[in-house]
Amino acid sequence: FLYLIAEFCCGFFVILILGNFWFLAVLYLLWLYLDWETPCAGGRRSQWVRSWTVWKYFREYFPIHLIKTSDLNPNHNYLLGFHPHGVLVAGAFGNFCTGPSFKNLFPGLTPYLHIMPIWFGCPFFREYIMSAGMVSASKESVSYVLNNKGGGHASVIVIGGAEESLNAHPGSLTLNILKRKGFIKMALKHGAHLVPVFSFGENELFKQVANPKGSWLRNVQEKLQKIMGFALPLFHARGVFQYSFGLIPYRQPIHTVVGSPIPVKQNLNPTTEEIDQLHALYLQKLRQLFEEHKRNYGIPEHKSLIFE
Repeated sequence: FLYLIAEFCCGFFVILILGNFWFLAVLYLLWLYLDWETPCAGGRRSQWVRSWTVWKYFREYFPIHLIKTSDLNPNHNYLLGFHPHGVLVAGAFGNFCTGPSFKNLFPGLTPYLHIMPIWFGCPFFREYIMSAGMVSASKESVSYVLNNKGGGHASVIVIGGAEESLNAHPGSLTLNILKRKGFIKMALKHGAHLVPVFSFGENELFKQVANPKGSWLRNVQEKLQKIMGFALPLFHARGVFQYSFGLIPYRQPIHTVVGSPIPVKQNLNPTTEEIDQLHALYLQKLRQLFEEHKRNYGIPEHKSLIFE
């Protein structure tokens, strides 16, 4: 749905340029220049946009649920690691950018969903995603959120990134995380408590064309991802009036489980050893969260997370 909105916004901007309203496009470009840093400075959220009725239907379609396992003290800042990426990242958007669920379960905390900076270069679309509570995934943006002296901020980062979307097959439990330690360093530098989050059902929304590692398709996808900065999974699901083929996601329940916080003491200059130690603890807590809840959401007993 977000992709469709982005395409519409870009198309509208092109119409302004080619039509008789080119001066509006020029004014917007000026605004874009003056407002360029806002996605890295907390964004510009709108409770009105976050409360649109369409998002209520969006959450109920799957449906999407947010599950709390522990209190999060609003006097601290938190870095929530969201897993897995999936194709749509529906659980992250539905729970952290729309509706009252997060606010009701974790009063006093404000969530910021960090996404790829490239999206904030899309005319008009950037205004919408900022109003929904999304900000850039750049280091500067994460630092801005976690540097809140009074606490009460929660950075939500999809750790596996675009690369992980290529593993988003139904039943897949493979997470791209072993080499991803930047979020650990950011948590240490700001003293932000780490919270693992696992979204059960995220990979069940679409079927993806087989792309095992080493295949020609996977090689092309990985090369394109390195060039463009985002992945291009070839996926399909259901249609509007039939269930055999289309791009509408399947109606599969999503349960986003927020784990217990891992206390982090601020360390402005963490060593590689300290980063690796906290990263190992995070992986341990993430696996523990998955194992404790997998039976509740249809994961077979013999299935476990695969870290790569």
